[in-house]
Amino acid sequence: MAQGTRPDRIGDQIRAEVSDMLVRELHDPGFGFLTITRVRVTPDLQLARVYYTTMGDAEARRNTERAFGRAAPFIRRQLGRRLRLRRTPELEFVFDESFEGQDRIERLLQEIHEAGQTDAPPPGDDDDE
Repeated sequence: MAQGTRPDRIGDQIRAEVSDMLVRELHDPGFGFLTITRVRVTPDLQLARVYYTTMGDAEARRNTERAFGRAAPFIRRQLGRRLRLRRTPELEFVFDESFEGQDRIERLLQEIHEAGQTDAPPPGDDDDE
């Protein structure tokens, strides 16, 4: 078996289970529009970093962070029951900054594209004819 496949599989299972819990079982108002983007599990299966992103401003982000703090023991206990691992990994919830960077790059590319269209001569304005 290749190095790292078991942590990856367990990370995928944790992502699916946490997403399911957010939809069906966790009714904390602190969880707004939330997406679990990925889960990274250490090779010794002792720590799982759950990356998430949320819609909204910095206040919504803080509310989500607090909600995860309140729900973390419940989520870990449920994962222990559902995954049946010898030892359930400690959970660390981390805001995924990569999506903000991707949005910024997308906006910049869109601005460049729009600026390029306004600078170009309109089609059919050829002086060669």
